[in-house]
Amino acid sequence: MNIPRKTQFVTTLMIAASMASIDRSIVNVSLPAMRADFGVEMNEIEWVVTAYMLSFLLVLPLMNWLKSRVGYYGLMVVCLSVFTVGSAACSLAPNLPWLVASRCMQAAAGGILTPMTMAILSETLPKEEKGSAIAWWGIGNVTGLAIGPTLGGALSHYFGWPSVFYINLPLGIIALVMTLRHLSFLKHRTLQKNKFDFRGYVLFLGFILLVQLWVWMVAEYPLTDWKTWVTALAAAFFLVNYIRSSRKPDALLDLGVFRYALFNRSAIVIFIRSIALFGGMFYLPFLLQGEMGYSEMQTGLLMLPNALMVLVTRPGAGRLADRGRIRNVTLVGIFMVAFSFVLFAYVNAGTESWWILTIMFFRGIGMGLLVAPVSAALLNAVRRDQTATATTMNSLILQLGGSLGVAISGIFYHRLVVHYEKTLPLALAEHKALQGSFLIAAGMILIACIPASGLPVSNPDGGHRAVEKMQQ
Repeated sequence: MNIPRKTQFVTTLMIAASMASIDRSIVNVSLPAMRADFGVEMNEIEWVVTAYMLSFLLVLPLMNWLKSRVGYYGLMVVCLSVFTVGSAACSLAPNLPWLVASRCMQAAAGGILTPMTMAILSETLPKEEKGSAIAWWGIGNVTGLAIGPTLGGALSHYFGWPSVFYINLPLGIIALVMTLRHLSFLKHRTLQKNKFDFRGYVLFLGFILLVQLWVWMVAEYPLTDWKTWVTALAAAFFLVNYIRSSRKPDALLDLGVFRYALFNRSAIVIFIRSIALFGGMFYLPFLLQGEMGYSEMQTGLLMLPNALMVLVTRPGAGRLADRGRIRNVTLVGIFMVAFSFVLFAYVNAGTESWWILTIMFFRGIGMGLLVAPVSAALLNAVRRDQTATATTMNSLILQLGGSLGVAISGIFYHRLVVHYEKTLPLALAEHKALQGSFLIAAGMILIACIPASGLPVSNPDGGHRAVEKMQQ
């Protein structure tokens, strides 16, 4: 395909991807300020993050069908417009329900933007130019995640928490204008008009929502309560029927990727990693601001080394994976991240800032080692024609794990607060509960060592050889 201006084309997609990635990381630092402003409990403010993740999950499987109906160009214009309007609505939120609803609007667009920009690059550029373009796209995506906490801390500190959403307004307008100018050639693509798998989507929707409802009910009711069991059985019913309905040509997702042992092991590592990381890191701003008295700006700066080290070590980890060090690199990453959570558990009001920065550096290195090799193993596990499905499943698993991680950590935190309140003042009970939450996160991520030990020591050339080896 003839692309008029390739540099502007790649830049447009990079800005759109970075805008969505910034929004995933910019909010957490401002959560304590939001909680204080709205006067809500910890389990209520969790919905600012959880609602975004859930909405992201629910729209992600729709990307392929939507682009077949309206095309990449029309879908880009709609998603950028909705994301920008949703950001403006977030900044104007007078209460928590308004903010949560606006975050859902953001996620409905952001959940499609990131995988769609990657798909446009992959499907449009010739093979000899694809690697370089994807590298630039990745820099924009990772940079957005890296600067999010610091940028959010600075904006929230000087202008209040609504300002963390202001950054999306100029970025959204710039990305939209650039899309109209440099992606208009995509309008000429032939649309396929694929049939929508309505039954499959309803079953998928029901499963995701029921799982989240079950986690919430576990926090409210005993595990022996009949309502929790009914909800769990209903979720299982939807999952089993969705798996059965996916055995048709027009299914939303090709679940045949789960036939490969290597894919399953990699997916489990990613799932456990997401539960521990999202759940554990959700409470870090509350520790730094609530217990230690740092401002939003200071919190963002303290969290910056973590993201920067992920950015720095990620390419090296990818090269190590290519050289055949998947299992060992992954295990080292797991142990480093788990140990960082243990160190966070013993941070208190008397801890020096240099020690917090040291932990952040250490954790960032572990994160960089943990991400790339597992992703490489997951993609190597499937056939070439299943790569798009594997990428989508990777995002779904990551977001579902993150959503459950925040909810599960909330359950542990609140039960620990109730436990410690029996003998300690509330402030001290909350601090002890935060410490316990970090230790639980460390324990959860160590569980990932079990499936990670089954990853290949070497990285065979090509997905077929990886699959054949793991199926023996």
